[in-house]
Amino acid sequence: MKNDELLTRGVSNVTPKDLAEKKLKSGKPIRLYLGIDPTGSKLHLGHSVPLRKLKAFQEAGHEVIFLVGSFTAMIGDPSGRDKQREALTEEQVEENFQTYKDQASKILDFRKVQLRYNHEWLESLTVKELAGLATHFTVQQMLERDMFQERMKKGNPIAILEFLYPLMVGYDSVVLDVDLEVGGNDQYFNLLAGRTLQTALGKRDKFVLTTKLIEGTDGRKMSKTYNNCIYLDDEPRNMFGKVMSVQDILMETYFECCTDVPMSEVQQILGGEPRDAKARLAREIVTLYHGESAAFEAENAFTKVFSRGELPDDMSEIKVKKGSMLLDVLVSEGLIASKSDARRLVEQGGIKLNNTPVASIEAQAEEGVVTIGKRKFVRLRF
Repeated sequence: MKNDELLTRGVSNVTPKDLAEKKLKSGKPIRLYLGIDPTGSKLHLGHSVPLRKLKAFQEAGHEVIFLVGSFTAMIGDPSGRDKQREALTEEQVEENFQTYKDQASKILDFRKVQLRYNHEWLESLTVKELAGLATHFTVQQMLERDMFQERMKKGNPIAILEFLYPLMVGYDSVVLDVDLEVGGNDQYFNLLAGRTLQTALGKRDKFVLTTKLIEGTDGRKMSKTYNNCIYLDDEPRNMFGKVMSVQDILMETYFECCTDVPMSEVQQILGGEPRDAKARLAREIVTLYHGESAAFEAENAFTKVFSRGELPDDMSEIKVKKGSMLLDVLVSEGLIASKSDARRLVEQGGIKLNNTPVASIEAQAEEGVVTIGKRKFVRLRF
């Protein structure tokens, strides 16, 4: 990424922008960080956007810190939640982070970043010190947050503990004393809390940069809840197929946030045939996480199955007993997550046996090819 794109490409907001431009023009290395709470173990393309921004600053010669919310993950970030998160144990946090790091290493070179854990200072924070931090915020400020407004409308509780979360992640900025904090635009309130505290406690003046959120394969916010994620550890063919299913209107954002293709070239690509543009997008993304040869192999497989109507060469085969219930077989083999998902797919015509939609949840397994959705194929034999 070019230096002049550090504050623009994949960026939702920079606050304050004049401070950001001044610090960049100074020629001095910017000290910045990204904080993550390892509350889950699978990363998707949405997670990749702030990671890619961190990488861009790293490659531009700036001082990058990767902060693990080893303490705050046990409290739970209320951002975007309609209920309080369940607390995690120390063991769960560490296990999640190791999995997170393995996947994030596809983007970020952890040998070139400072790795910090916020339990180093938050565990020893006294009640007096916490009360001091609280004097810089009001209840009205906290209640302005959208998710708290929604909860109050629904009569759902808001825990006092959730008010403390911005104070604690804001204190991370104070301890790290940074020029910049990077985060998704759903973290804007928390990032500004850090800016407030750094100023109040006499630290350097910090600007914040939020990255764009990207929509999933169904056009809604990419989320495990919606089952619309493109995961960083998806197999090449699956990743390629998922990108090809993304709505055309989202292609420019995907190119901008998830690839290294120059934006001038992106405009040329998008000016051509939409299917060719999306295939280029899918190749670029698969190449980043699996390599160029895997991307071209995935594209060839996709073309064979979806353009020519042929069956994939490497289809798995399952031996089943006569009289077995088809949905039971598919769920037990892990091809469908649950029986409720299987029922929904049947209702939507999303399961086919020998190219004929399965009409009943009571259908028995037969020899032949089962198609699940658009990208899963399995051959059944007795």
